[in-house]
Amino acid sequence: MLELKQISKVFYEGTPDERKALNGVDLTLKDGDFVTVIGSNGAGKSTLLNIIAGVLFPDFGSVSVNNKEVTFVPEYKRSKLIGRVFQDPMAGTAPNMTIEENLALALGRSNKRSLFRGVNAKRREEFQELLASIDIGLEDRLNTKVGLLSGGERQALSLLMATFTKPSILLLDEHTAALDPARAELITNITKDLVKKHQLTTLMVTHQMDQAINLGNRLFMMDSGQIIFEAQDKEKEKLTVDGLIEEFQKIRGKQFASDRTVLTS
Repeated sequence: MLELKQISKVFYEGTPDERKALNGVDLTLKDGDFVTVIGSNGAGKSTLLNIIAGVLFPDFGSVSVNNKEVTFVPEYKRSKLIGRVFQDPMAGTAPNMTIEENLALALGRSNKRSLFRGVNAKRREEFQELLASIDIGLEDRLNTKVGLLSGGERQALSLLMATFTKPSILLLDEHTAALDPARAELITNITKDLVKKHQLTTLMVTHQMDQAINLGNRLFMMDSGQIIFEAQDKEKEKLTVDGLIEEFQKIRGKQFASDRTVLTS
């Protein structure tokens, strides 16, 4: 469970560049919720993820995970609770280490005794089974350095690393945006499978409105640091891209370009 109460964050306060990134955001994710978040550039989506992850601290408000307040707990201490996959396939992994070593390090975040130096035959077999489950051929490449993988392969590995310890919260930060359409579809399908398999409570930021509609059981729309629209379950299933844009126009009174894949302002 994730709960945010009245989260506010201002950058460059008191200067000509002052920007209110979040303005009194309230948000609750129940166990097993899969929430997609859309919004124009500058809406506050990435700031929201950074505050949940502990990269940033709010100026006001509180963050709780599993009913325990973590508002000012730093990122490295939240890593046992929160898994995260970034937009950049080069982020979230160690390129000069092997696939096996990266998986062992990810495991070590939840178990201090599970360092890659201690990987044995049984653990390698578990890693191979884990990699085989996503069916892209990585199970026979445990000793390959991650820097040699393609963007799609690396992002798939990042997803495994973020999920196989079953974190309390999974954060997906536009994790398919840097991939070509075929690889983006592959990662989207792997995401659905892993979230369903582990029943992970997930918050996914995306600019792709069709992706936001088709994934998860809840959808939030953000603008100017606030959540301005929410749909869930049957209401969400009825949404269309055009309907979302109309909703955005109705709420904010803005006009949008004809591009229906990215919400812009």
